[in-house]
Amino acid sequence: MIKQSIAALIFLFLAVGSTAQEKRLSKEEAVRMALENNFGIKVAGNQVKIADNNQGLLNSGYLPTLTGTAGANYNDLNSTTAYPDQFNTDGSPRADLEIDHAESQSFNGGLNLNYTLFDGLGRLYNYKRLKEQYQLTELQARETIENTLLQLFSIYFEVARLTENENVFKQALEISMDRITRAEYAFEYGQNTKLDILNAQVDVTNDSINLLNTKQMLSNTKRDLNVVVNQNLDANFQVDTIVRFVPRLQLDELIGQAKENNVTILQTERNLAINEYDIKVNRSGYLPTIGLTGSYGWNLNQSAPNSFLPGQIIPGSNRTSLTLGLGASLTWNLFDGGRTTTLVKNSKIAYENQELQQEQVEIEVDRDILNALASYENLLTIYQIQEQNVITNENNFERSKEQFQLGRITSIEFRQAQINLLNAQTNKNLAKYDAKLAELQLLQLTGQLLNVEF
Repeated sequence: MIKQSIAALIFLFLAVGSTAQEKRLSKEEAVRMALENNFGIKVAGNQVKIADNNQGLLNSGYLPTLTGTAGANYNDLNSTTAYPDQFNTDGSPRADLEIDHAESQSFNGGLNLNYTLFDGLGRLYNYKRLKEQYQLTELQARETIENTLLQLFSIYFEVARLTENENVFKQALEISMDRITRAEYAFEYGQNTKLDILNAQVDVTNDSINLLNTKQMLSNTKRDLNVVVNQNLDANFQVDTIVRFVPRLQLDELIGQAKENNVTILQTERNLAINEYDIKVNRSGYLPTIGLTGSYGWNLNQSAPNSFLPGQIIPGSNRTSLTLGLGASLTWNLFDGGRTTTLVKNSKIAYENQELQQEQVEIEVDRDILNALASYENLLTIYQIQEQNVITNENNFERSKEQFQLGRITSIEFRQAQINLLNAQTNKNLAKYDAKLAELQLLQLTGQLLNVEF
């Protein structure tokens, strides 16, 4: 009964692995999907668009401002003019003069033009500063892309490692299942004891659990990769397990160009340029500002009737006027309480701090490159050793298998040879992808992560 249930479980594992048709997700395709769909990269792209808008002519301060104004007023007047002690020519008392609903309106409209002809060169340096800010934002977006690709490959390689481990555990499971069959036949013919069957069943159980856990970890890791490339979480796929390393001569050449291409160093250079323009912008406060103004106005007044002359109503009138004005102004803040001087001093100190930070970053990048290169060489050597170790353990396992079938070694000794081979294979898989990831981290420090084939 135990054998039948285990066999059913194993059959289910192998059937799922052999019948599932999964699409192949290559490294290049994964990179393309991440660049197009990753949320962090999309946000970084939008930040670049904002910086591009900020560096444009419409935000430079070089264009004039034009404002329009308009207004309207309405009045409704009811008035009574009394003439006490006044008489008409016939001797009768003069009647009161009444005006009802005397309406008056006024309308006006105007355009005002203002243009700063000279502002102490402040807007010029601010415009150049925005250009540098745009380049800095591009570098920040590039850094986001590089970090995202490192995250992508760390997960991609983990999927590849677990995929290879899954195949290793499947093979181990098949070998253990074959041991049960052989042990049962041998027991039926009296060539061994029940203990050999029980040992084989224990090994099958352990291999089944290992395979089950690996499958679960593989499914979880695939979902992690789906999040990075922003696709359906249930999407299933196979990955490329072939790893190619950059030739050492090419790697040395890239390392020699690291200071010209490292994204962190390039960002410090842009920040240094921005701080330099900050000094010049603040110095513009010492110089005068010259401005030009222009205006055009239109007015329409419609007056109401009135009783200006005794006993007579003067009808309303319309009056239209057009005005055109031009002007120039000069403003020179001769003393602002020391504010400009303080701003200039502080911006110079900020520039000095940025220079110090640039020197620190260059030293840290040199250190990181040396550490990353040493780590990469060490992991690559370990991978080469593990490759040879797998070959040694495969030879040992094949000879142990022959000896076991001839009855010259016990099942425990055979199992130990199998475990040694399994550990060697999984360690080789781990070393391979660790070495490749270390290489990618080194390429990022050289500034060439986006310029090499994966």
